[in-house]
Amino acid sequence: QVQLAESGGGLVQAGGSLRLSCLAAGSVFSIDAMGWYRQAPGKQRELVAIISNRGTTTYADSVKGRFTISRDNGKKMVYLQMNSLKPEDTAVYFCNADVRTAVNGVLQRPDNYWGQGTQVTVSS
Repeated sequence: QVQLAESGGGLVQAGGSLRLSCLAAGSVFSIDAMGWYRQAPGKQRELVAIISNRGTTTYADSVKGRFTISRDNGKKMVYLQMNSLKPEDTAVYFCNADVRTAVNGVLQRPDNYWGQGTQVTVSS
């Protein structure tokens, strides 16, 4: 079994910063892409940022220049540094990862996993 656990959310004033962390735990052999998504009340879940296992990053236009995604493959973690936060960044932030496990020493194709989410609230 694989679990993704986010941490680092909270309440911050506009213009402030937060750093989210996500740990992939359990029967993790390797991780392909890792990413962050968010969902505001009454809205669909949307992509915030993705990072490949080689470090290639993709950002939503709304966060470019303000957010930075990074990962530590040895620790099986992904991070989201959020600067210059705006009230419109308020949402539940979810970690997502394509995780490979090994069964009897045989590497399996990746399965996609979600964390439980962490609330980020930006006050004006």
